[in-house]
Amino acid sequence: MPSYKAPVEDVQFLLNDVFRIDRYSNLPGFSDASPDVVEAILGEAAKFCEHVLTPLNRVGDKEGCKRQSDGSVTTPTGFKDAFRQIVEGGWIGMSAPAEFGGQGLPMIMTQIVNEFLCSANMAFAMYPGLTQGAIAALIAHGSAEQKALYLPKMIAGEWTGTMNLTEPHCGTDLGLLRTRAVKQPDGSYKITGTKIFISAGEHDLADNIIHLVLARIEGAPEGTRGISLFVAPKMLPKPDGSPGARNAVTCGSLEEKMGIHGNSTCVMNYDGATGWLLGEENRGLPAMFTMMNEARLGVGVQGLSQSEVAYQNAVAYAKERLQGRALSGAKFKDKPADPIIVHPDVRRTLMTIKSFNEAARALVVWTAIASDLHHRSEDEKTRQAADDHMGLLTPVIKGVLTDTGFANTVMAQQMFGGHGYIVEHGMEQFVRDARIAMLYEGANGIQALDLVGRKLPKDGGRALQAFFAEVQGFIKEHAADAAMKPYVEPVGKALGHLQQATMWFMANAMTKPDNAGAGSTDYMHMFGLVALGYMWARMAVAASEKLKADAADARMSAKLVTGRFFMDRMLPETAAQLARISSGAGSTMELPAEAF
Repeated sequence: MPSYKAPVEDVQFLLNDVFRIDRYSNLPGFSDASPDVVEAILGEAAKFCEHVLTPLNRVGDKEGCKRQSDGSVTTPTGFKDAFRQIVEGGWIGMSAPAEFGGQGLPMIMTQIVNEFLCSANMAFAMYPGLTQGAIAALIAHGSAEQKALYLPKMIAGEWTGTMNLTEPHCGTDLGLLRTRAVKQPDGSYKITGTKIFISAGEHDLADNIIHLVLARIEGAPEGTRGISLFVAPKMLPKPDGSPGARNAVTCGSLEEKMGIHGNSTCVMNYDGATGWLLGEENRGLPAMFTMMNEARLGVGVQGLSQSEVAYQNAVAYAKERLQGRALSGAKFKDKPADPIIVHPDVRRTLMTIKSFNEAARALVVWTAIASDLHHRSEDEKTRQAADDHMGLLTPVIKGVLTDTGFANTVMAQQMFGGHGYIVEHGMEQFVRDARIAMLYEGANGIQALDLVGRKLPKDGGRALQAFFAEVQGFIKEHAADAAMKPYVEPVGKALGHLQQATMWFMANAMTKPDNAGAGSTDYMHMFGLVALGYMWARMAVAASEKLKADAADARMSAKLVTGRFFMDRMLPETAAQLARISSGAGSTMELPAEAF
C-alpha cells in the first residue's frame, strides 16, 4: 500500500525564507496568516490527507463511481464521509471572501493545501477543487443576487460546482459548440445540448451541483463571439435558497477512463434545462476563463502532486530493495546485497524527480502569491504586474508541470522494476492518474501555442520583459557572490538561450507562423526550465542564509546539493531546445499528409 507524507517543512521554508510572506501582512487576509496559523493549517491538512484521503486513493481507483438506473451517481466507499470532513473543516472556502462565509485567507494557502489533497487522492480532490473554480467565476461575474444565492452554500461545501465546456464535436475550438439557450419571458433561459468529460458532473456528496455551462443564445453570432455562460443548478433553488425541483439536466453516462476512477466524469444532457445568464450576453468565454485559469493552475498542481507522491514511494522502495553491490564496493557488507539507492542511475532518477518537485512547488507558490497581489493589493501597478505574471506563467505551469509530472511518475514506477507494474504497490495508479493532467483544461500543445502566440506579444511583450528583467536583476545582484556561482551562472546561460529563442520567433514566425507552431512546445519547456532554475537560485540564497545561522542544518545542505544537480543535469537542456526551435518548421511540415 503506498504512503504519503505532506511536505510541510518544505512549504514553510518557501513561505518564510524564500518568499517571506510576512512582507505582505498589510494586505487583506495576510495579517491573519501568521506563522502559527499557517503551521496549524498545514498540520491539520497534512493529517487529513495522510490518514483519511491516502487510504481511500486505491479504494476509489478500484471501485470507481457507479451510475444508477435513475441517472444518479454514487461515489466510492468512504468518499462521502471524507467530503463531510472537508466541509466541516472549512477547507473549500479557506480563501473565499468572509462576506460569503469564507475565511478570507490568502489564495496561497488554498493552493498549498490543494497540492496535499491531490497527492493523497487526486480523484477526490477534484470535487472541492472544481467547486473553488466555480466560486471564483461567480465572484468575478455573478450578479449580487447570484452571489447571495450560490456563494454561501458553495463556500460552505453544501453545494458543489462544475464547468461544462466540451461537446462531442468540439474541445479546444469552442466556437463550434452547438448547445443552445432560448430566453424565457421571466429572464431565464432554456438550455439544450450535450456536454462530455464533465468532471464531478453528478455525485452523491452534496445536496446540489451548480453547473456553469457555455451555450449560444438563439440568434447570437457564430463562433466564439456568440458564446454566453449560464448557471444551471441540478436542483432549482426555492425562494428561501433550499434545493427545490430537479432541473432538466442529467448524467447520461459515465466515461470509462484510464485513471481518476474515483471522480465521476459524466456525459451531461441538457434537455431544456433552466439556466440564468452569468455575466454579459456573448461574453461567456472571458467569464469562463476566470474559472479556466484557476483550473489550469490547479491542474499544474496535480502534475506536481503525482510526481511528489510517486517520488516518496520510490525513495522508500530504493532504500529497502536489495539488489547488487555498489560499483565502488559493497556498502552494506552485513546484507546479502546493497539497497538500490547506492547505484548512480537510481540516484540520477530520484534526484531528477526531487529537484523538479521542489522547484515546481516554489513556482506554484510564487505564482499563487501573484494571484493574491492581483486581487488584494490597492496599488494599481502591483496589481497589473501580478496579473501579467499569472497570464505569462499559467500556460507554463499547466504544460510543464503536467508533462514533467507524468514523466516523473513513470520514472518512479521504474524504480520498482516489475513490482511497479503490479497494482498493490500503487505506482501504476500514479502513472494512470497523472496522465489526464496533460490532456484536460487545454491539452499541453494548446498551452504552448497560447504562450508563444498570445502571451509573449501581449501588451507589447510587457509581461515577458518583466520576467527577463527580474531574473537578470537577480543574477546581477548575486554575480559577485562566489557561493552562488554554481546557481547564478547556469541560470544566466539558460536565460540567454530563452532570449535567443524569443528573438528567433520575432524574426522568423511573423512571416511564417508554422515556425512558431513547430517550436512552441520546446519554447514552453525551455521557459519552464528557466523559471524552475530561477526558483532554485532563490532557494539557494535562502538556504545559504539559514546555514550561516546553523551550519548543521542537514535539510538546507540537501537543498544546495539538489539545486546543484538541477543546474548540472537538467538546465543544460535549454541548449538542445534552442537548437530545435531555431531549426524551424521545414522538415516538420514538408511531408504530405498521405506520407504519414
